[in-house]
Amino acid sequence: MLTSPAAKAGQPLVYISAFTSGEQGAIHAFELDTEAGQLKPLHRDETLENPFFIAVTPDNQYLYSIFAPTFGGKEPEQVAAFKIDQTTGKLSPLGRQSSKGTASCFLEVDPTGKSVVLANYSSGNVASYAVQKDGSLSEPVSFVQHEGSSVNTKRQGEPHAHGFAIAPNNRFAYAADLGIDKVLCYAFDPETAELTPNSQPFVRTPPGAGPRHLAFHPNGKHLYVINELLNTITSYDFIAESGILVERQTIATLPENFSGVSNTADVKITPDGRYLYGTNRGHDSIAAYRIAEDGQLSLIEIAPSLGKGPQNLAITGDGSLLICANMPGDNVVVFRIDPATGKLTAASDPIEMPRPSCVRIIER
Repeated sequence: MLTSPAAKAGQPLVYISAFTSGEQGAIHAFELDTEAGQLKPLHRDETLENPFFIAVTPDNQYLYSIFAPTFGGKEPEQVAAFKIDQTTGKLSPLGRQSSKGTASCFLEVDPTGKSVVLANYSSGNVASYAVQKDGSLSEPVSFVQHEGSSVNTKRQGEPHAHGFAIAPNNRFAYAADLGIDKVLCYAFDPETAELTPNSQPFVRTPPGAGPRHLAFHPNGKHLYVINELLNTITSYDFIAESGILVERQTIATLPENFSGVSNTADVKITPDGRYLYGTNRGHDSIAAYRIAEDGQLSLIEIAPSLGKGPQNLAITGDGSLLICANMPGDNVVVFRIDPATGKLTAASDPIEMPRPSCVRIIER
């Protein structure tokens, strides 16, 4: 366990999970020097094997991480809860719960910090948990097994839940299932963490698209889904009262002349709602888009991610910096976002770390 001096007041705290086993598998805490665009190591917690996706409560008090000694094996993964020391970055364990599925790949905390939703890729199901008073998680409150398949026989022979997004009004939750080309729509009760099928139980993505991650626009009117298999982003209008989604646009994430193999991963939107970014693993790039008043996307650029396999993104609260975790490339890159154009430029040299998989930024 590596510990460094306390972080400076006012500088963001950044957690990055290293998805590997042994001593290299860890959740790293950094201080983000926003002026220099640099990540400075603070602490490394080595208590979990293969820590993967992580999530933080809105009050920045607790962190949750998926992990497993053997990821994607026969036994379900687990979710660990930690108390955050915002000064040092140290994590204090608060217990663990089963994910009730295999290849668990996504966590999301609701806006009140009272509930957590989780997606299991290999087993194709989703679960939800209540956050206890001490920050630990209850046993699963809801568990839903997805059903079906789609047109890609190699990747879509069965359900593969891959991402979750909770609506800004906290009344609905949406699970992207890569295996069945659907976004499953759930009514959501943050007080109890209960998930129930919505009146519109799902929307379809284009056949073979493989929906992966989702992001709501800050104005609460639009939902964006990045499609792993077809390398596209599909946008939907969100009807807040009913939770209904209405498909509006599908746009490519790759250059027209690209003929290699690539799959998308993550999608994030700047806090001011002006720009959206999606990652391409294979082309090893970040596609940047301008978001119009009506929610439509227009391509700005497709910028190199400066590492292999960009897996996950995070954007600072002021929208000035974007952090990219290049998981198979074993590095993390901090980019500056041009406020006038949305274009990306590297703020500093890439930081080497083993298999960075998920990034979370805590503003202080």
